[in-house]
Amino acid sequence: MKQILLIITISICLSEFSHGQTLNNYLEIAAKNNPELSAYFHEYQASLEKIPQAGALPDPEISLSMFIGRDGLFMERFMGKQNTEIQAMQMFPWFGMLRTRKDEASKMAVARYELYQETKNRLFYQVKNTWYDLYQLEEEIRITTENLEILKKYERLALIRFQSAGTGSGGAMQNTGSMNQTKPTTSTGSMGGGMSMGGKANVTGSSSPGGMPSANPSMGAAKSGMSDVLRVRMEIKELENQLASLQDSRAPLVAEFNRLLNRNYDEAVTIADTLSDRALSIDRLALLDSISQNNPMVRMLEAENQAYEAQKKMARLEGKPMIGAGLTYMQFSPRYENDMAMGGDDMVMPMVRLTLPIYRKKYNALYKEAELKQKAVQLRKGNTVNLLATEWNSNLRDLDNATRKTTLYREQSGLARQTLELLMVSYSTEGRDFEEVLRVQQQLIDYEFRLIAAIVDQHKSVALFEMLAATELN
Repeated sequence: MKQILLIITISICLSEFSHGQTLNNYLEIAAKNNPELSAYFHEYQASLEKIPQAGALPDPEISLSMFIGRDGLFMERFMGKQNTEIQAMQMFPWFGMLRTRKDEASKMAVARYELYQETKNRLFYQVKNTWYDLYQLEEEIRITTENLEILKKYERLALIRFQSAGTGSGGAMQNTGSMNQTKPTTSTGSMGGGMSMGGKANVTGSSSPGGMPSANPSMGAAKSGMSDVLRVRMEIKELENQLASLQDSRAPLVAEFNRLLNRNYDEAVTIADTLSDRALSIDRLALLDSISQNNPMVRMLEAENQAYEAQKKMARLEGKPMIGAGLTYMQFSPRYENDMAMGGDDMVMPMVRLTLPIYRKKYNALYKEAELKQKAVQLRKGNTVNLLATEWNSNLRDLDNATRKTTLYREQSGLARQTLELLMVSYSTEGRDFEEVLRVQQQLIDYEFRLIAAIVDQHKSVALFEMLAATELN
């Protein structure tokens, strides 16, 4: 019977939470294996065993008396010699006491069940939360790996431009050398003519104001290309370090997830390929009503309130008399006087017993105790409902914020890609704005990270609502 009850409970749990077959399988494993949840379930089963105890009558009493006289094991009486006396008595509580005790025990069992439900819901929320964190981590690793490959392509492109610029610089320097070797200066011209020749050389070439030849444009392009290569390599090193850090974060999350499922810490975890945007499928005020009515903590406190109401009734009934009914059997043997047998017939005597609850302070204190506990539970229930309403409001804000962020970062990612394409065209044709290319590429990575985080936050918010309302939100 207990195994059947456990299977039914697990089936109900799984029907309440469905976010894909993989996650459902993990929830099923957690429901079966988690030791804390199993402990609460056994406590609930133990509370069920109190119901038949509360509804049972007091144990009957049986007494046996044997009389010892001068002449043997008997007591001489007028009706004969009494050998033994057997007495049986059964006490009965006042009318309605047993039913009230069973009602109080069943309400306490309901409270234990709701505590088990609360533990189960929180366990499922933790499993989902950790699973979503793993999904976010895997997506960040994927995005980082993809962008690392893109940066390596940028590095090859910058290296090609650098090599092209270096080749162009060598050619210019060879041309300059050949120009200097044609027509050497002769001693037969006038100094003015020599100056005139020098002026022509300066016009045809490029000179600085001080008369020294300036740097060749191709040499400047080579220096710029080399700086682009170094910049992109710096970004690659930074991204490689970030990727290694993300990969190191996987093992602790997997271990935490497997701890919740009570499995080996390094057992593999399957993650969804993609998560779509998540939104509420129920009216917000209707969701608040569902939380206020269905939350296990609220229902647990309501069950305790009903149990204390039964305890108040029990305190009143405790002040009523208890009635006992029984029989006394007395065994006699004949008594002889002047060789004449006297008496000797056995006797059966019905008995009735009645308790007198005259000490009223005890029963008044029992009633007052139950009344004060009931008042405390009612106040605690009101406070719990208020806290749940606050959490509902705060989680709605988080969900709306995550929804706005998904829209924003999806648009920002699209704009960043368009900007990156334009900058890459400019760099490929003119070799400009490579630093801007790297900056926009980093922005794109950041937007993709934030988009994944916002989608995960949506799912976590809905999962929290499901925990609070103890129901599935499609």
